[in-house]
Amino acid sequence: MASIQQGPNGPVLVLKESALQQKGKDAQQNNIAAAKLVAQLVRSSLGPRGLDKMLVDSLGDVTITNDGATILKEIDVQHPAAKMMVEISKTVDNEVGDGTTSSVIFGGALLARAEDLLNKDVHSSTIIDGYQAASDKTLEIYSQLAKKIQPDDKASLLKIATTSMQSKLISEDSSFLSKIIVDAILSIATKKGDTYSVDLENIKVEKKAGGSIDDTQIVKGIVLDKEIVHSGMPTRIEKAKIALLNSALEIEKTELSSEIRITDPTQMQMFLEEENRMLKSMVDKLHDVGVNVLICQKGIDDISQHYLAKYGIMAVRRVKESDMIKLSKATGGRVISNLDDLSENDLGLADLAHQKKVESDKWVFIEGCKHPQSVTMLIRGGTQRVIDEVDRSIHDSLMVVKDVIEKPAIVAGGGAPEAFAASLLKDWADNFDGREQLAIKKYAEALETIPLTIAENAGMDPIDTMANLRAKQNQGQKWTGIDAKNMKIADMMGINVVEPIVVKEQIIKSATEAACMVLRIDDVIAISGAPGGGGMPPMG
Repeated sequence: MASIQQGPNGPVLVLKESALQQKGKDAQQNNIAAAKLVAQLVRSSLGPRGLDKMLVDSLGDVTITNDGATILKEIDVQHPAAKMMVEISKTVDNEVGDGTTSSVIFGGALLARAEDLLNKDVHSSTIIDGYQAASDKTLEIYSQLAKKIQPDDKASLLKIATTSMQSKLISEDSSFLSKIIVDAILSIATKKGDTYSVDLENIKVEKKAGGSIDDTQIVKGIVLDKEIVHSGMPTRIEKAKIALLNSALEIEKTELSSEIRITDPTQMQMFLEEENRMLKSMVDKLHDVGVNVLICQKGIDDISQHYLAKYGIMAVRRVKESDMIKLSKATGGRVISNLDDLSENDLGLADLAHQKKVESDKWVFIEGCKHPQSVTMLIRGGTQRVIDEVDRSIHDSLMVVKDVIEKPAIVAGGGAPEAFAASLLKDWADNFDGREQLAIKKYAEALETIPLTIAENAGMDPIDTMANLRAKQNQGQKWTGIDAKNMKIADMMGINVVEPIVVKEQIIKSATEAACMVLRIDDVIAISGAPGGGGMPPMG
């Protein structure tokens, strides 16, 4: 038991009886083994010919995906070192959206190569120094390699979006979907000086099973998964003037508990008539300003519905606050709390507001907004599983297009930059005379696992492929990479397989940091039965 330490006068109890401790090499090997297993788990999912994983949770819900971040999130990893690999994929997914599988594979490869050096008695601090120097050099090589583009160059953005989808379920529909994605991003991008910024919150994603992926569409406006509140209201209004109201169209109740005593039947009638009059005056106010579509965040009273229908005003109630904000951005209207403040300038404008049947549900579409700062993407597909995977793929694609607009520089895909950087790193390592040289060369080998894995997953011979790839790049063809679709080596820029430089940089940074953190650990103390859970799975 690790909790007993030998002192000068016999054993000394330092930790709890139930504590487990692993020291030195045992701890390092255990952590590296766990991290390598996580990398092995997603390895077969990399590249255009990568395979999918079927994940079944405790409730029996099925997720089918090849997205690294989703796989690792769903499997609920327990080992603490393995959790650090999961963190890499989460970070990359949140920051840049794509490259989650690559980052985990690369992180696993760094640790596997470090294990070789540890077994040869190279100290972990030396390996860490070498890895960090190699990481800085790789980022420098990437920045020299990157090709600058115009942030609003639609052709380049389409290539980026299409490349991101090549490894996904939707690769067959990538040319159609990439047009939708680029249109959506460009319509919400805001320019400040020479730079652009994109807030993906302004793209509303609605999913509905049915039809096929080809039926996915972008709506230059907002789609509400609600139906019109009253059957007597019009279901289609052209030249819509939209009021956005975040208070209820009902008689407000008093703050304090109160009661009204009625002693005469005529008083009852007067009370009801007064309520009616108040509700009618609210609707009259809307009508006087010229409103023909009302979107309400809270409830609408039955009597109010009757008067709204009489005036031919289309109304939708209980709309989410996030949708109200998006509607405001899309239509140019202002969300108001008090009807007395409503003026014509507060109204949002759209060419068309109509109710439309989507499968079995009725949804309200507000379309044709002039300069929408918020748009809707309506995703369709054969089954719910397909739609969920399309949603994940479209999110990745939106993220990479956003990355390029915000930092307009690209490199080729297919493992080309990794192979090119690895080759330069091996030569650069010769400038070091200590053991760091070994770590830098191992870093270069780890970089090569990206093209190697793409080739393996495509069913190509990895040794011949890598030999040919190195030869071509040494002849000056720096954009040579693995064309997994056609199972050959090709000029990746020539076949329009391009990726944002931001994604590549994030993969290097995240994987190197995680690998160095694991290598720094030489002592693992697991205290089971600690307050709030804790504990650790069996080690070794």
